[in-house]
Amino acid sequence: MATAVERAQLDEKGTFRLGIGAGFGLAGALCAIVVPAVFLLLAEFAPGGFFRFQGGFVDVLGYLVLIGALLLLVSLFLYRRAYAALRKVASGFWAASILCLIGSIGFLLLLISAAVVVGNSSSLVACANGAPTHLLTCLRSQQPLGAYTALLGFWLGWLGGLGIVLGLLLAGRRFRRGAYAAGGVAYALLLLILIGPFVATLVTLPDIGYLLLLVPVLGVLAPAAVLAGSRAPP
Repeated sequence: MATAVERAQLDEKGTFRLGIGAGFGLAGALCAIVVPAVFLLLAEFAPGGFFRFQGGFVDVLGYLVLIGALLLLVSLFLYRRAYAALRKVASGFWAASILCLIGSIGFLLLLISAAVVVGNSSSLVACANGAPTHLLTCLRSQQPLGAYTALLGFWLGWLGGLGIVLGLLLAGRRFRRGAYAAGGVAYALLLLILIGPFVATLVTLPDIGYLLLLVPVLGVLAPAAVLAGSRAPP
């Protein structure tokens, strides 16, 4: 049974790790989501110069996703370490910690998939024939192992995101910090939007493509809220 001093130390350690994890998560979201999304929009609607769907462009996208996935993997590890400290004073953090561990495996698989894209950019560009939206289809046809690795990595990473949400909601209640709860809600909305295209393949849904525009916004707002909560005075 932890003493009051030990509980206070574990709480401090947990909030510190949450803040560092959020910082890496913010950097990872910028590299893996925001910048590639902007580049793809420019290549789709205002092509020219570098912003054309060709080998060098795909290589840069692959490296950005590779770096971003690595940063997000570190972020998930730090979130898990935060929950590992907090679960010693609140058992509810066990589930969040386990889900984050599963998510870490998913991001490792996404790193492998990003490396496959970088290593096969020329053939993928030729297959896509100038259409960025065909990239995943081409990856599935030319590198099926890489495509299925990416799919499995996405779902395991999604479960890791669920662990982040659960842990942040618990942390928001434990420390009475609305910023943690707000970050958890933003992460939850992000997960719901990301799962939408997969659900749409099973059931008929209204056009939700416009909701994907919120992914970069939520990808930045969620870790930014957690970072703000960790910097708040106790």
